Amino acid sequence: QVQLVESGGGLVQAGGSLRLSCSASGRTFSSYAMGWFRQAPGKEREFVARIIWSIASTYYADSVKGRFTISRDNAKNTMYLQMNSLEPEDTAVYYCAAWLRIVPNINRVDYWGQGTQVTVSS
Repeated sequence: QVQLVESGGGLVQAGGSLRLSCSASGRTFSSYAMGWFRQAPGKEREFVARIIWSIASTYYADSVKGRFTISRDNAKNTMYLQMNSLEPEDTAVYYCAAWLRIVPNINRVDYWGQGTQVTVSS
């Protein structure tokens, strides 16, 4: 099956930056889209960003638009989330996600990564 592995999380002060990576592997891995969700303590998992792999079309949650940038490297089968101007409200476990086919509901994720912790101090 598809394996998704995140990296790049850590502790940063408000206003700082982090870059998350998600590497995908599998026997014949391909995805229609990949993206990121996050889950803060005591809260539901929420959508952050996604990229349509073939055309690099991006979409962001309003809370991160203008601060976060999602991108991908075809050769490495890796997706990135560049996070700038981080705020304490961004503190969460960030999860990589993959969709193998187009779906009407973005929450219908086919594969999840294990998560990486991002903590933003005030």
